[in-house]
Amino acid sequence: MGGSSSASPFALVSAASGQGIADLVGRTPLLRIRLFEREAPGLTVLAKAEFLNPGGSVKDRPALRMIREGERIGALTPDKIILDSTSGNTGVAYAMLGAAFGYRVTLVMPGNVSEERRRLCEAYGASIIFSDPQEGSDGAILRCRALQAADPDTYFAPDQYNNPANWRAHYDTTGVEIWEQTQGTVTHFLAGLGTSGTFVGCTRRLHDYSQAVQCISLEPDDPFHGLEGLKHMAAAIVPGIYDPALADRRMFGPTSEAYALGRELARREGVLAGHSSGLALWGVQALVREGLRTGVVVVVFADRGERYLSTGLYGGPHR
Repeated sequence: MGGSSSASPFALVSAASGQGIADLVGRTPLLRIRLFEREAPGLTVLAKAEFLNPGGSVKDRPALRMIREGERIGALTPDKIILDSTSGNTGVAYAMLGAAFGYRVTLVMPGNVSEERRRLCEAYGASIIFSDPQEGSDGAILRCRALQAADPDTYFAPDQYNNPANWRAHYDTTGVEIWEQTQGTVTHFLAGLGTSGTFVGCTRRLHDYSQAVQCISLEPDDPFHGLEGLKHMAAAIVPGIYDPALADRRMFGPTSEAYALGRELARREGVLAGHSSGLALWGVQALVREGLRTGVVVVVFADRGERYLSTGLYGGPHR
């Protein structure tokens, strides 16, 4: 029998069409969430699936922007080490992009950060310095500042909490995508506050399109919460990029209900997302209980649930 003349499917893709990992950041889809359709059948709830970024979280966007901006202004050069404090997701993004671009990365993380996020950072080759777990993200911030101040010539410190490139990444991409993907029909936008970059950037962009969009920020209701990556602003070092005047409303939710909704999302919708996604769903639930019955609500699912399997989110008590 003669040999087949059919070409390998891989031959259909030329070498020139290949992309680097950074080219895959952004342009994430909106997912239809149906948890609230019984109570509010006229309400459309959509989730920006940021866990589909290559590094697994929304933080790929600002990390990429801050690195590129550092290169552009000459602050990040091949001899510098990227140094920042992180509760995990931005650290994973720095580590991934640092490996892709050839930079060394050192991260300061609270000692109680989830095991999965620590291992992800190490898998990409990043070095980790742990701060006092009792001091949370604020302790990591202070430790990072001390390291950079002691040896400024060694490090490039993007400082995600105070770097305007953080929120600008979302102003230029995430907010635009939400508006275009909903064809301008979005009525409510909800996002948790950590560095606040996602909320600030998206809110500024959405309000540029229409002041009628209700932009609602979400925070844990207790300083000693179990929602990694989120800040209870009244009891924390407030990020320099945060502007509380931007929010049309501020909401404060409990850890226990955020965990419960995160589990319900996984078991009823097949979507495994992180702590802040549970808090976003709590915000939607609160609006529905207040009587919201129509509109298009967009929430941010910031990261993947796999990096929280050891935290009790999907079984057992939260920390």
